[in-house]
Amino acid sequence: MTKPATNPSSKLPADDTPEGFANDVSTKAVHAGEARQKPGNSITDPIFCASTYTFEDTQSIIDFIEQKQQREEYGRYGNPGERVVEQKLAALEGGEDAVLYSSGMAALVGLLMSKLSACDEVIFFDECYHRSREFCTKHMSRFGVVTRQVRACDYDAMEAAITPHTRMLISESPTNPHLSCVDLEQFADIGRRHGVETLIDATLATPYNLRPINAGVDYVLHSATKYLGGHNDLLAGVVVGTKENMESVRNLRGIMGAVNGPQNVYLLSRGLKTFELRMQRHNENGLRVAQFLENHPRVEQVYYPGLDSHPHHQIAKQTMRGYGGLVTFLVKDADWRATANVVDAVKIPRIAPSLGGVESLIEQPLVMSYYECTPEQRSEYGIYDNMIRLSCGIENPDDLIADLSQALELS
Repeated sequence: MTKPATNPSSKLPADDTPEGFANDVSTKAVHAGEARQKPGNSITDPIFCASTYTFEDTQSIIDFIEQKQQREEYGRYGNPGERVVEQKLAALEGGEDAVLYSSGMAALVGLLMSKLSACDEVIFFDECYHRSREFCTKHMSRFGVVTRQVRACDYDAMEAAITPHTRMLISESPTNPHLSCVDLEQFADIGRRHGVETLIDATLATPYNLRPINAGVDYVLHSATKYLGGHNDLLAGVVVGTKENMESVRNLRGIMGAVNGPQNVYLLSRGLKTFELRMQRHNENGLRVAQFLENHPRVEQVYYPGLDSHPHHQIAKQTMRGYGGLVTFLVKDADWRATANVVDAVKIPRIAPSLGGVESLIEQPLVMSYYECTPEQRSEYGIYDNMIRLSCGIENPDDLIADLSQALELS
C-alpha cells in the first residue's frame, strides 16, 4: 500500500515532508490544554469574565503563595481560559511554555523588555515588520539598547555584527513582505556558539508550517491575530519557549498588564479548533495564486517560497510543511498609481492591513505601511512602487485567480 501524502494541499509526496512535524496538529489544536470534564460539563471552556478571584480564608492565600498553586489571583496575572490557550499554543509549537499577550507587538515588546538592559545590543535581519524595527530603533534606543541591522539571511554578516554586548538575534521567517526564509539551524547555531539568545517571529509560517524550536531557536513569537485566530476578529500575540526562559517574561507581563480580554481568549481558542484545516487551504491557495501570477505577462516578479524561482525555495522545502497564504508580487512596468489601480480593481480581496484570516486581503505596502517614508528609505527596505501584498484567505482558489486575472487585465 502506498503511504498517503502528509499534506495533500502541498502536492508533495510524504517523503518530502520535513522531519519534526507531528501528524496530530488538529488533535492538539482541538484538545491540548483542556480538561476532559469542564465546569458545568460544557464541551467548550467557559469564558471567565472576572477581574479578580476570591479566596475562602486567609490560610488559603498563604497556601497559594507558599505552595505556588496553579490558580488565579487577579486578572492582570492570568485567566483560566488564557491558561488553556497558552498550553494549547505551547503544544502546537513544541515548546514547554507560552505567554499570551494582547497583540503581537505587545508580545515582542514584552519579550525584549524582559530580556534587555541598558547597553545591550540586538541584531535584526533587515526584512521585518516595520513596527518591530521602529520599536527597537526609536524606543529601545531611548533606554540605551543598541539595534544593529544586517541583510536578511546573511549569516556571516550577522555573526560578524555580534559583540560582547549582544543579547539577542532576531528574524522573521518567512519575512514580511519578501518571504525570505531563514536557515533555522544555522541561525540557532550562531546564537548558541556565541551565547546569544535567538528569536524567530514565525507569524507568516505558523506552527503548522514551521518548527523553530525543533531547530534549536530559543523563542518563537506569533501575532495570533493572524493565522492562529484566523477570522480577522481578534488581536493577540504569544511567545513560546522553555519554562525557565519564560518565567521572567510572564512576570513582567503581570506588571505591564499587556493581557488579553476573556472574550478574545475565547475567540482565539475557538479559531484554533479549525487551525489545521484552514492552513491546508491557505497553503493550497497561496501556491496556486503564486503559480498563476508567476506566469502572468503583467507580473514582473513573485515572492513566494513555494516557487522554484524564489531564492530561498530549497531551504523552505527542507524546513516547511507548506508555504502559507501570503503572496507578494510586482506589477510589470507600473508606477505606484497603476499598481493602485490593480488593487482597486479586485472584487474578492478587501483592501486592508493584516493577513491570515479566512477573508483574502490585499494592500500596496508603499501606501499602507511606508507612505510617510522617503523614497530612499523605501528603497533601503525593498519596498517598491509596483509591489502588492496579497493574503489569500480560504475562498475558492479558482475564484481568486479569476478575480486577479480580470484586475490585471482591466487596470
